Amino acid sequence: MSDGAAPMLCVQNLSVRFGSHTAVHDISFDIAPGEKLALVGESGSGKTVSALSLLRLAADAQITGKALFDGRDLLSLPEHELRSIRGQDIAMIFQEPMTALNPLMSVGDQIAEVIALKQGLAQMQSAREAIDLLAETGIEEPQRRYQSYPHQLSGGQRQRAMIAMALACQPKLLLADEPTTALDVSLRGQILDLLDRLQQQRSMAVLMITHDLNMVRRFADRVVVMEQGAIVEEGDTPALFDHPHHPYTRRLMASRPERDPLANAPAPAGSPPVMEAKGLRVSYPTHLPGLHGWFKRGEFVAVQRADFALLPGQTLGVMGESGSGKSTLALAALGLLPFQGALSVVGSAWRGDSAHNKALRRQIQVVFQDPFSSLSPRMTVEEIVGEGLGVHEPELPVAQRRERVTQALQDVGLDVGTAGSIASLLGRYPHEFSGGQRQRLAIARALIIHPQILVLDEPTSALDVTVQKQVLQLLQRLQRERGLSYLLITHDVAVIRAMAHTVMVMKMGQVVESGPVDTVLTQPNHAYTRILVQASD
Repeated sequence: MSDGAAPMLCVQNLSVRFGSHTAVHDISFDIAPGEKLALVGESGSGKTVSALSLLRLAADAQITGKALFDGRDLLSLPEHELRSIRGQDIAMIFQEPMTALNPLMSVGDQIAEVIALKQGLAQMQSAREAIDLLAETGIEEPQRRYQSYPHQLSGGQRQRAMIAMALACQPKLLLADEPTTALDVSLRGQILDLLDRLQQQRSMAVLMITHDLNMVRRFADRVVVMEQGAIVEEGDTPALFDHPHHPYTRRLMASRPERDPLANAPAPAGSPPVMEAKGLRVSYPTHLPGLHGWFKRGEFVAVQRADFALLPGQTLGVMGESGSGKSTLALAALGLLPFQGALSVVGSAWRGDSAHNKALRRQIQVVFQDPFSSLSPRMTVEEIVGEGLGVHEPELPVAQRRERVTQALQDVGLDVGTAGSIASLLGRYPHEFSGGQRQRLAIARALIIHPQILVLDEPTSALDVTVQKQVLQLLQRLQRERGLSYLLITHDVAVIRAMAHTVMVMKMGQVVESGPVDTVLTQPNHAYTRILVQASD
């Protein structure tokens, strides 16, 4: 608690159960007026459940303990009294604004609705207040954006709209649940600066729920560390980062991506690239406004004349913010988008010949960002991992196919720490695994047909820091053992620094800088590259 001030919120012996499972074990902490407190831990540590329970928003939860807010116990208040506190005195920013915002209402109407409901203002006045809030949170053209729907805004704009909605009634306490996790590194910095400025202007307290330690160091006054539903350490931010006492805290601090010292070997001299592009251009047709749209279509150029080469056993990192064109470039490399220019994969180009493309597709596979959405929930592990064998080796006997699937699971380390034999995994479904285990399944699915190239599209951005480090170590080991080449798409400079041999920086569809990773990240020439590198520090 800062400056000896009396606490605004005093949580005492909070426990949360779901049926027979206890998610939060008897935790206590305080927040003083105007204080910024970070609740830190990995997925499953209980930090989000703890925050939701303060407003009794955790569905089907059995909650015990006390949460005294300005002297009133939030956990024992009648529902109508608690409803008046939600949004009015305590507001919340949810982790994923695309799912938290109503897709059928404009963002302005959603903010105005909160203002009208909580403050009793007329429609026109509520709309003006909403526009002012959008402007205050840094959204350009707030009057026009008032009419925009969530899908028409960028990730950063949606998060700003969520912040505007949370601040609509000038709350005393703001609960921010992973408010920057889905954002690019430079946008994370912008949102943090915005929250810091608004917090100071309004003198409100902030409870930040996160696993991003860089964000904690930059933003929070105090830190509370949670592991498996219990508080294991707490203290002032500088002291805790300089001298962490608990082994779990030290493990979190040490979980930054690290470069494999054996991964720096150059490609054999004279080796031809396994993937090469010259003048790669990808465009999408657009609708022109007015009468012109009846007679011709416009064009949006997503990738503009990109040149690159990926060597055997090497990693080419492609970094840039959302909208820079890096994922479009990856889809073109996979033969999933039409393009102009020259692009070869293991010496061959994508063609209209499906048999040719099928053979080529065996050489290049992909691992997506979110393993939960990229794995079919209706398929078992054996069906998911073995799917590629059914396409490329349909004649394989069932017994050999199962043997190959089992070997692939062992290769990605899924048998480590798993109760029972690895065969017991084959009949399970994706929801029965953790996020890190699901990403290992996705890697096993990609590797089972022995490709030469993996396209890694933000492979660790959805994972906690400790799990991220484990998955990156796995990818480095597989590259070293199998001579794999990676096309790595990411906005995380730390991941690029740990994984890539060469790097290509993209902005608005253009390659603005490229070269050896050490040179580009330590001596960037382009101003945009410098911004990305500085924002990651």
